[in-house]
Formats: sequence, structure tokens, C-alpha cells
Amino acid sequence: MKFLCQIWFDTEKSKLVPQSEWDALTQECIISDNRWRESGHLQVALALHEPSTAVTVRLRNGEVSATDGPFAEIKEHLGGFVLIEAENIEEAKTIASTFPILKYSSIEVRPTYAIQDGK
Repeated sequence: MKFLCQIWFDTEKSKLVPQSEWDALTQECIISDNRWRESGHLQVALALHEPSTAVTVRLRNGEVSATDGPFAEIKEHLGGFVLIEAENIEEAKTIASTFPILKYSSIEVRPTYAIQDGK
């Protein structure tokens, strides 16, 4: 079963982390990702640019519009995601608990389903 691990950062606190710490953490994450990829659990792992780089697309009254920036101002922002393969939610939580990024974030682990599954 696949699980999406959403990596959420406190926007203000993450701005206070020195670049040298982010660089060291990036190296730790690469090593961790490679280990989980080699074991067959990690499907994809991607970091996201800051929310200010986003574009929000909407369809309202048959009209499509796009606006710069995130949809809403929030205290946390989605900083990346990891798609993993695990037997169940317990194994998925165990895997997510080893991610080095957890030092600076929270990780929401959510089961996925294919649309054709209808569940």
C-alpha cells in the first residue's frame, strides 16, 4: 500500500534555521532517502520551493483564473512530500519517524488509493 508523507514546516521557525544546518540536513536526507529507496519502500521524494513561488489555479463560474502565491496565509507550509510503500499505517509511521527532516518539521502520513479503486 502507498502512503503520502507530507512534510510541514512552521513558516516563521524555518526561516530562523541557518543555511549551514539546512545544507547538513539535506545530506542526511539524501542518505536516508537512498536507504529507503534501496529497500523498495521509497517511491518518490521531492522538496518544494517556498509558498511565495506558487501559483493557485481556480475554476469559478466556468472561468479559470490563476493568481500568484499560495491559496491562504497559514502558519505552516508544505515543504515537500515522500511517497512510500508500506504494509500498513504502522510501518509507514515507523518509516516516516526515521526521516531526518523530522527535526525541523512534522510529517503527515496518509494512505492513498487509486481513483479506479473507488475507496
